[in-house]
Amino acid sequence: MVDDVTDSTHEVAAGQLRSLIERIERLEEEKKALADDIKEVYAEAKGTGFDTSAIRQLIRIRKQDASERQEAEAILELYMNALGM
Repeated sequence: MVDDVTDSTHEVAAGQLRSLIERIERLEEEKKALADDIKEVYAEAKGTGFDTSAIRQLIRIRKQDASERQEAEAILELYMNALGM
């Protein structure tokens, strides 16, 4: 009886583990597909004459909140002044 409970517990745990792994694998596939789509958009932007490094920088900046952005800009300005730029 105890062995039956242990076996069924292992089967449930194995089933849960398999389910989690399969979900992660599907999400990884979706993530790769999204990354490929993003790469295509950057290629399109470059093909139309946009500077993709500037676009990437704008994307990073837009992710920041206003105070983070102001702090980063202030530090950059300080460093540039220190270098005489």
